[in-house]
Amino acid sequence: MTIKPILRLSLFGLLFFGACSPEKSPKQEEATESKEAIAKQKLAVGKSIYETNCAGCHDSDVAGAPKPGVKADWKNRMQQGHDIMAKKAIQGIEGKKGVMPPKGGNDVLTDEEVTSAVNYMISLTK
Repeated sequence: MTIKPILRLSLFGLLFFGACSPEKSPKQEEATESKEAIAKQKLAVGKSIYETNCAGCHDSDVAGAPKPGVKADWKNRMQQGHDIMAKKAIQGIEGKKGVMPPKGGNDVLTDEEVTSAVNYMISLTK
């Protein structure tokens, strides 16, 4: 007779845990899609900022500016991490090969815009 309560408990446990699904809920899926959309939008903004403010130097290796997509140019920089790279782009840097003025010489750019451009360039290099 002591087996029946154990069987009931086991059956209940199987039913209860069987109802738990590792699948994402609709809200979780919406949140993931929303995060992906925001990330794409930020890259698009970064691309626009890059094309209008940064490409002149970075596409032509002016003052040692690393070319997006050229892994050798970015290897040591990438090891510093995104935050440090963005900070240096915002504040300016005197490197071994050249100089980058703060915000690439465009003081009108916000820190967020410069960070978006840096993240865009990094995305091309991965």
